[in-house]
Amino acid sequence: MTSLDGYPMAQKGRPGQALFTANISSFLGGLIGMIILAFTGPMLARLGLNFGPVEMAALLLVAMTSIGWLMGENPTKGIISSLTGILIACIGMDAVTGTPRYHFGNTYLLGGIPFTPLVIGIVGFSRVMSLMGKREERPPVTVKLRLKDSFITSSDFRRLLPVAIRSGILGTFIGILPGAGATTGAFAGYAVQKKFKSAEPLGTGAVEGIAACEAANNAAAAGAFSPLLALGIPGSGTGAVLLGGLMMWGLNPGPLLFTTNPDFVWGLIASLFLANIITLGIAFCIIPFLVKILSVPTRYMIPAITTVCIVGSFSATNSIYGVIVMLLAGCLGYLMNCCDYPTAPLVLAIVLSKIFETNLRRAFLMSGGSPMIFFQHPISAVFMCVLIVLIMIPTIRAARGRMRKEN
Repeated sequence: MTSLDGYPMAQKGRPGQALFTANISSFLGGLIGMIILAFTGPMLARLGLNFGPVEMAALLLVAMTSIGWLMGENPTKGIISSLTGILIACIGMDAVTGTPRYHFGNTYLLGGIPFTPLVIGIVGFSRVMSLMGKREERPPVTVKLRLKDSFITSSDFRRLLPVAIRSGILGTFIGILPGAGATTGAFAGYAVQKKFKSAEPLGTGAVEGIAACEAANNAAAAGAFSPLLALGIPGSGTGAVLLGGLMMWGLNPGPLLFTTNPDFVWGLIASLFLANIITLGIAFCIIPFLVKILSVPTRYMIPAITTVCIVGSFSATNSIYGVIVMLLAGCLGYLMNCCDYPTAPLVLAIVLSKIFETNLRRAFLMSGGSPMIFFQHPISAVFMCVLIVLIMIPTIRAARGRMRKEN
């Protein structure tokens, strides 16, 4: 999500400012998440327990409607992109019944389409294919960049500060939800920012776009510690690894951890603050070195990026299957870019569809197929009201426009 505005900002001759914005936004988002964790960790964890399949399905249904906020000027192409993402997410084993779907007799497809190679292909390798036609162009950055040249202006900081605070709070809340994670936080932060005013349109190199997703994903990582420490419930694969490590050291994460091992809990939280500061310093120091990549001629960048894409895809799956997925996804992303189809709705649909389908079907199993269950739970009822409002707003605006034309 950062690349949606980071790359256009670099193309405008501000690569250092793009990296600086991403780093300071990540720091602010992580700081907000850690402050919330320190003061309300156990309370947030108990709040997360109230989110069962019904509440999660309602929340994700609202998030799915946010795909429309990423569609740009052509809703039809955005809808097609979203539906393509939903179809891709349906490939593999049914999460509830275990029935294989859309595998076409291929055993590799029974496990679904791996997300990491897919995103590497759509975002990374598709860009390589675009660069192949521009390999003789001069690099966008030819001057030496110093660290002080990467500092953002006070105006840019005033633009990113409220966005980082808002996305930090949102990302922390998303982080405590099971199965959501930093990726969902980044998409949600960017989508919510679409509903707020920005000095520049998102997707054209806006500071607000970079700040929204960077602050949200870092805050989500901090928020994930709430259910892990207070309830012993990992919200992601990383959390599960941490839980196993804590248990190996004789610690039992749960409601009593804050009272039986307060020195460990508060030491861990303090270490997160320290790590956030150290990471910010390191990130600032290496900005000039990262920007030097842009001075490399395009004809050299193409094989380098291709190698990174192949290695990253292979390491994600430990098989050539990931590389094949990356190559096919790169072709898909290239064709979509050539035909002006947005890729962001496709990726967002893939991220949310599987989680949404699992929780939706569990909710219907609980209610015997009745959709009224979404209005019988207080939290889900609030989300459904928000969904109705989001659906009605475009209709009301269109009706008002017709009435003004008639008058």
